[in-house]
Amino acid sequence: MNAADIAGILRDGLGVTLRMAAPPLMAGLVVGLLISLVQAVTQINEATLAFVPKVLAIGVSLVLLGPFMFSTLADYVHFLMDRFIAIGGS
Repeated sequence: MNAADIAGILRDGLGVTLRMAAPPLMAGLVVGLLISLVQAVTQINEATLAFVPKVLAIGVSLVLLGPFMFSTLADYVHFLMDRFIAIGGS
């Protein structure tokens, strides 16, 4: 295993991390933006008002995208284990 292989594995790991983290983070961002707009229009300046909708949006995105996230992570772990076996066998 050389440096290029390690760099490829790290790049793939970062890609998996981004694919798994992006949907819940984007859901929280969108809901936070919408709540901020509503607060600006209605002039309600309550910091805790945005917390519950954000948590619910992130929870819903995790429930809906859980199978995708699991399959993405499982595929990456299978890839890593195959690489480990290939390294051990050589």
